[in-house]
Amino acid sequence: MTEQHSHQFERGTDGPKVILVGVDGSDSSLRAAAYAGGLARRQHALLAAVYVQPVMAAGAALGAPVAETTDQIAEELVAQIREAAERLKGIFDVRWEFHTFRGDPYNGLVKAAEELKADAVVVGASEQAGHRIIGSVAIRLVKAGRWPVTVVP
Repeated sequence: MTEQHSHQFERGTDGPKVILVGVDGSDSSLRAAAYAGGLARRQHALLAAVYVQPVMAAGAALGAPVAETTDQIAEELVAQIREAAERLKGIFDVRWEFHTFRGDPYNGLVKAAEELKADAVVVGASEQAGHRIIGSVAIRLVKAGRWPVTVVP
């Protein structure tokens, strides 16, 4: 009997290859990005920074300013990450990519993690008081149980 080996993608077998971090410009998301960057460096993994651009129903009534604002946030996040990477070059080298997805934060991060084949997801703790009652993106990601999730305070 011949043993057959499957070359199917399997998460987490040799350590993470892709670490996804959700960034939105908040202090907790920037701390999460720094933490995820350290993980990526130590694991020799790709750091995939993801900004989920909100799609608001009211945005259609408001016109382009909503899209322009979220595009500007994305551009500012890329600039911050690029500046941090340049500042630490040679000391703290890490491969990174920046991606934008559209939608609500939870579904956007799930879609990003699936498409990028993330092995781990890192997010900042919610800074909104209401999330203690209805649940944060982080809690929903943990409950999904599809990736190891690290929540950075």
